[in-house]
Amino acid sequence: MANLWNEIILRPMLNGLIALSGILPEEVEFGLAIIIFTLVVRLALTPVTIKQTKSTKSLQELQPKMKELQKKYAKNKAKLQQETMKLYKEAGVNPAGCMWPMLIQFPVWIALYQSIMKALATTPENLLDLAQHLYSSDMIAQAIPVNSHFLWLDLGQPDKTMILAILVGGTMWVQQKMTTAPSTDSRQQQTNQMMLMMMPLMFGMFTIMFPSGLPVFWLVSNLIGIGTQYVVGGGWGNLKRSNSTASPATARAK
Repeated sequence: MANLWNEIILRPMLNGLIALSGILPEEVEFGLAIIIFTLVVRLALTPVTIKQTKSTKSLQELQPKMKELQKKYAKNKAKLQQETMKLYKEAGVNPAGCMWPMLIQFPVWIALYQSIMKALATTPENLLDLAQHLYSSDMIAQAIPVNSHFLWLDLGQPDKTMILAILVGGTMWVQQKMTTAPSTDSRQQQTNQMMLMMMPLMFGMFTIMFPSGLPVFWLVSNLIGIGTQYVVGGGWGNLKRSNSTASPATARAK
């Protein structure tokens, strides 16, 4: 299974990343290669991402009707499930439509993560491991070792300035806020708020722990996700709604 993963997914991605860095300006070769490669991968996955975004939006639009069903059949779980599936069918929505595109993308992100980490080999042991994954190609051989310096970053070391951590955490918060469905349930609201804070904070911590080549990938991926959500979702979504919607008491005061 490991050999199948290496040959079909990891090695092509790793060698493509290194070959791309070899044709870019030396001063920014690998950092720019990560950005371009992330764009290419995200572009290839665009149909899947769009389907996921549309499915999420459709489910959000059904939330008011779902709430009505939950109130109406609060004491009859079987009937609630039956009416919920009927609602999904009438609206042409598949609840699994939000999940399977993510499952398709997940192996790609793992392979890209592994490719970045292997290409940034910083020890003799890592270089030896890298050599075992490379194709026999003059272009690839000439691109090794990759230049790990990009802007103010050493891509093989964590960013100690905290700038990258703030950018990664901030863009992740914006992307999550855009896609988090509003809820009238107090427990669900608390869960949403907790996740909205925990995920950006967690990835911000990862950014100052992992070599900065990986957070560069996260940052670019977040920015592309925000752009995709903006275009497909029709604007800033719940980010704008949460800022522009006043409570009834506030509205009456105005």
